[in-house]
Amino acid sequence: MATDLPTVDIAGFRSSLRAWLDQHDLTPGPDHSLDGQVEQLLRVRRALYDGDWMRYGWPEQVGGLGGPAALRAVLGEEIASRDLAEPGIWSMVEVLTPTMIAYARPELAATMVPRLLSGSEQWCQGFSEPGSGSDLASLRTKATRDGENWVISGQKVWTSLAQYAARCVLLTRTGPGHDGITAFFVDMDSPGITVRPLRTMHGVDEFAEVFFDDVVVPGHRMLGNPGDGWRLAMDLLPYERSTCFWHRIAYLFTRFDQLLTQIPGAAEATDTELGAAFLALHTVRCRSHATQRRLAAGERLGPETSVDKVLLAEAEQRLFDTARDLLPGVIELDDSPWRTEFLYSRAATIYGGTAEIQRNIIARRLLDLGKE
Repeated sequence: MATDLPTVDIAGFRSSLRAWLDQHDLTPGPDHSLDGQVEQLLRVRRALYDGDWMRYGWPEQVGGLGGPAALRAVLGEEIASRDLAEPGIWSMVEVLTPTMIAYARPELAATMVPRLLSGSEQWCQGFSEPGSGSDLASLRTKATRDGENWVISGQKVWTSLAQYAARCVLLTRTGPGHDGITAFFVDMDSPGITVRPLRTMHGVDEFAEVFFDDVVVPGHRMLGNPGDGWRLAMDLLPYERSTCFWHRIAYLFTRFDQLLTQIPGAAEATDTELGAAFLALHTVRCRSHATQRRLAAGERLGPETSVDKVLLAEAEQRLFDTARDLLPGVIELDDSPWRTEFLYSRAATIYGGTAEIQRNIIARRLLDLGKE
């Protein structure tokens, strides 16, 4: 059991975790569909929670065992490096759990967070809307007070894993401007919610559009107070770019290593392309490591994580561009994981905030270059 650790130090945690993973076979089964990936994700979470590993790095008031957030980064890195769970969907815990701890009523967080950590439930994040993706402040899904409840109507889109989710962290409009955005924690089986999966070009229904037709949500399911939604979103987005990115980078390094084993021969051009891909990955890992250190020190993350986002998107695309160039025909002609991941990487400069928006944030908020 993980709780047998005499001290929770990073090196000791990693060593004990690796020994535990060596003794517990969590290898994915033959079903590589999205259904299979989600089932594998929940299976891995359940096993890690039962072994206590999933509880380290989280506060005791939500069923955690305490310790620094870096322990969670180590856990995700080991899972990604062993290819036990798809890193994108694994990392949703790192986005939504801190949000619940910070904004939900303590009794709600204490009840709900263990369900997510233990693999009993999957959650989703209802932010983007048609015409309101990168410009999140223009969202129009409306929440109207009705006594002690709120009634929500509107539409969300690009909602990851909505068809599997039991709950949703949802942004709504309760008034004008940034101060008129309010967040709720919504049960996805509430009457009036319709989920329609969206087929993407890489052939996986990972995203969905979600319709809310007069959905009644109890007032105690509000996250924070009326008007706290924009602040919640600004607090949440840096978490997408901290521990989550560390997991993704670890996974991309495993794909780089796999690429090395599949290249038919080495040439000067090959070395040049591989070197550029490795340098891009190494650069974003160094940057992410600095972000992890800031997070571990309890510092508030902010617009500087836009640098992490730009570097990761560029590194991911360069890696799979290199795979396309050095594995002739594998992406164009074969139905292989390389093809699926190459197509998915095309969206790396779009999802989670477009590269253009991130560069604008860097220019305005970090370099003080003004609005133009």
